[in-house]
Amino acid sequence: MVEREVQRLTVKAVILLSGGLDSSTVLYQAKVDGCDCYAISFDYQQRHRRELESAAAIAQVAGATQHQVVSFDLRLWGGSALTDDSIAVPSDRSLVEMASYIPVTYVPARNTIFLSFALAYAEAIEAERVYIGVNSLDYSGYPDCRPDYIQAMQEVFRLGTKQGREGQPIQIVSPLIELKKTEIIQLGDRLGVPWEKTWSCYTGEAVACGICDSCRLRLAAFSELGQVDPLPYKAQLS
Repeated sequence: MVEREVQRLTVKAVILLSGGLDSSTVLYQAKVDGCDCYAISFDYQQRHRRELESAAAIAQVAGATQHQVVSFDLRLWGGSALTDDSIAVPSDRSLVEMASYIPVTYVPARNTIFLSFALAYAEAIEAERVYIGVNSLDYSGYPDCRPDYIQAMQEVFRLGTKQGREGQPIQIVSPLIELKKTEIIQLGDRLGVPWEKTWSCYTGEAVACGICDSCRLRLAAFSELGQVDPLPYKAQLS
C-alpha cells in the first residue's frame, strides 16, 4: 500500500529530447523536479540526424525510464535547410546577423508536430507534464520557441484531449524559455549535464563544424563564461 502511494505521488513527464544542449538540460531539470522521465526524440530525416546518437546517450546516462524515437519524413516537402539539401546551412554569421530574421534552419511547424506527438504519448501513459527546451532570447527568433506560442499550445493541450476536458490538463513546462544561452550552460553545469555527449551542429557531419549558427551560439556562450566546450570542432569561433 505504501509503495503504491509513492508511485501515485511521482510526477510522470514526457521530455522532448533532441540530444542538444538545451533539451539535455531540460531532461536533467525534470529529474531534479522529481519526475519519472519518458524521453521522446524525432527522426524526421533531418540533415543532422547525428543528434539522435546524443539523445540516446543522454537518455541513458540521465536514467530516463524510457526513450522513444518517432520516425517520419519532413523531407517530403522540405522548406528548411535541415530537411532540404538544396538549401545551404548558414555559416560564419555574426550573432547580430542571427538576430535579424528567422533563419532558413527553421523547420515549418516543427515544434507543433513535436508537441502533438508528445501530447499523444503523454496522454497514453497518463503523464502530467511535457517538458520542452524552447528558448526565446538568444538570436534564433524561431516563431515556435516564443512564450505566446507555448501559451497557445497549452490551450490546445486542454481542449484537444480527454484528459484536458475531463481532468487536469497536461502541463507544458519550458524552464529555459527566458534564459540566455550562458544561463542555460550554467544551469546545466549545476545539474551535471555531460556536455561532451550532447550535439548541436546542423551540418550532419561526423565532427561539429564550428561555423553554423548553432555551433557559433554554443561556442560563444561557453567562451563568454570562460569555459571550453568539450566537443571537438572542425573550426573554432573567431
